[in-house]
Amino acid sequence: MVAFFADEEAGGVLGSHWVVDNHPEVFEGVSEAVSEVGGFSVTVPAKNTGEPTRAYLLQTAEKGLAWLRLTAHGRAGHGSVPNDENAIVRLAAAIGRIDAHVWPREYIGSVRQLLDGVSEITGTPYDDRSPEPILDHLKGVRGLVTGTLQDTAALTMLTSGYKHNVIPQTASASLDCRFLPGHEDDLMATIRVLAGDFVSVEVLHRDIALDVPFSGDLVENMKRALLAEDPGASVLPYCLSAGTDNKALSTLGITGYGFVPLRLPAELDFAPMFHGIDERVPIDSLEFGTRVLQRLLATC
Repeated sequence: MVAFFADEEAGGVLGSHWVVDNHPEVFEGVSEAVSEVGGFSVTVPAKNTGEPTRAYLLQTAEKGLAWLRLTAHGRAGHGSVPNDENAIVRLAAAIGRIDAHVWPREYIGSVRQLLDGVSEITGTPYDDRSPEPILDHLKGVRGLVTGTLQDTAALTMLTSGYKHNVIPQTASASLDCRFLPGHEDDLMATIRVLAGDFVSVEVLHRDIALDVPFSGDLVENMKRALLAEDPGASVLPYCLSAGTDNKALSTLGITGYGFVPLRLPAELDFAPMFHGIDERVPIDSLEFGTRVLQRLLATC
């Protein structure tokens, strides 16, 4: 079956989660799903020869998310009067602590397989304290992979005040947190400590992390479909630093993968264009992906 969901960028509350919660019968008999942000290529140098070779990253894991609102509370007053309970200052201090926090690294299974796979293809060694030699090879998808080495917390919006000479009583910030499988409780506890005594933490939306096997008939069929169109390439698992509608489907016991095949030019700075200016993919890449998906569907 094919399903189209709305609202994924807003957490899927009115899309995949709504359908799963209200019409689970639609997915009766479904055991596996194919979603987005996987199957794209990265070009790396082959060991011994240094010749460019492509590795396709099949998404087998994705981080969980926690969209939070930090609200600092203070004493309102006139801007001309000294105020040591300024909500904006308290929020700024919390933001500084969160931004400066160094999240510990942990290499989950899919991340380890990716790093080891690139190390094998290129002949480049690395160690856990310094994976940079491998990350350097990943070029346009380096940011995506770097985001899966640890939990993250990114400030995205600020709100406070209504007049230039009035110190507001509250100030708030939006925080986009992404956590590795099994890290949700630790991340939330850390954020609350970093926020401090005068800043409340409100959860606006939360969703789970996923980690599924890089094995099975569907995975093998995806590999074969890719390699039939690009012989000599490699297929490796990876963890997505963001999320997909597979989160909702997983609550029904459906195992989800990210697989939208794209054979990308080596020079294309792919991942940094996500949510950016002139986000795009080449037409040749789309045509390649269409052929791969046709092959995959023929096996299903």
